[in-house]
Amino acid sequence: MSDILIKNATILKHAGQINTKQSILIHDGHIQQVGDFPCPIKFTGEIVDGADRLYLPGLIDSHLHTGQQLLRGRVLDAKPVIWTRIMLPFESQLTASEMKLSAELAALEMITSGTTGFVEAGSYHMESAAEVYARSGLRGALTASTMDDPQLPASIKMSAREAVAQTTQLYQQFHYQGRLQVYYSLRALTACSDELIDLAAEAAQTHHTFLTAHMNEYPTEILNIIQRTGLRPYEWLAKRHLLNDHFLGAHSLFLSTQERKLIKKYRVKLCHCPFSNAGKGIPVTPELLQNQISVGLGTDGAAHGGLSLWNEIKIFRSLMVATHGLRLRQPNVMPAAQIFQMLLEGGAAALNHAGQLGKIQPGYKADLIAIDLDQPHLYPSDNWQNTLLECVNANDVTDTMVDGQFLMRNRQVLTLDQERIMAEARNYACPL
Repeated sequence: MSDILIKNATILKHAGQINTKQSILIHDGHIQQVGDFPCPIKFTGEIVDGADRLYLPGLIDSHLHTGQQLLRGRVLDAKPVIWTRIMLPFESQLTASEMKLSAELAALEMITSGTTGFVEAGSYHMESAAEVYARSGLRGALTASTMDDPQLPASIKMSAREAVAQTTQLYQQFHYQGRLQVYYSLRALTACSDELIDLAAEAAQTHHTFLTAHMNEYPTEILNIIQRTGLRPYEWLAKRHLLNDHFLGAHSLFLSTQERKLIKKYRVKLCHCPFSNAGKGIPVTPELLQNQISVGLGTDGAAHGGLSLWNEIKIFRSLMVATHGLRLRQPNVMPAAQIFQMLLEGGAAALNHAGQLGKIQPGYKADLIAIDLDQPHLYPSDNWQNTLLECVNANDVTDTMVDGQFLMRNRQVLTLDQERIMAEARNYACPL
């Protein structure tokens, strides 16, 4: 892996701090030096001109569904309940080759929009997806869809032990292969038996990895758990001693005061998915952040508006202002710096890389992206961080790098055959 020196760049070092005319020295996949310094003597690596570019840490999608990539456009305005009417039937018929295409399209979309890390929420034929993601160069956490509801379609019906075993097999094949990790998961508590919940949690602890679950996404889901256990979802998991700092609760929209206390006590990681969540409920994110709870942002997959985190942060800002800002008469209830901190540092925590990703500073991994600033919709700017949030779109990303390796350079993807993948996508016909 060759050394890289980026010169004359504008840099978002971390949320809240932007500097101009900066250099970034990358060695062995890590950031070695940042600032206004001359080229090191006898430097033999590659020098990159960063003029008219803004560099920032790679974006992290804390919750997506690779297996729903081919459902793009099918969910918006569909009648409820989309999970049982559209998504579950589709995923239950998914083939290994379709999962491969799904992962290739998802990887392309992430690379070209500046997402360098992701947490997959679980689907089927995940080995096919894992092989693609390993080849793509992206950093990710994978899991398999884990449910043992006896009402599931026959093609995906499993016992509790079978459901956990499929993730263990994925773990043995792909955990720490390249830039990948494997998490254990509970697809939805309402579709998991007590036995499965305990087995998945035990396996995650045994293998020192995360357990992730869809949590408190719908009022009916919460009511179902209350009727089943007498407790709300997070309260029930706490009673079973399953909450810890390696638990990732996706969505987490409807939280009681007691649940928030438990999330803080056990240092649970959370993730909101603004576009997907907007039709269900608005989270109390300002209060969560004030209580030092780690919150990341996710797309929830291409079936919910695509994989652009640039879209998600715009939607999230609007939702926060319209809901909490108006109530508090505080238009800056969720300033740009705080949203980027959630996206980058909250994402790093969800990806189990807190303190290693989310900042451009010495010692951090060189997961970086570059934005072309020399464009009419971006220039000039009085505040580049605000302009990043308000105006930047996915196609403004010119370069994507993970561990100091370019995955895309000058809008050309280097690790995947984009032309072939797009040809296959054009020929795909959704069976539903």
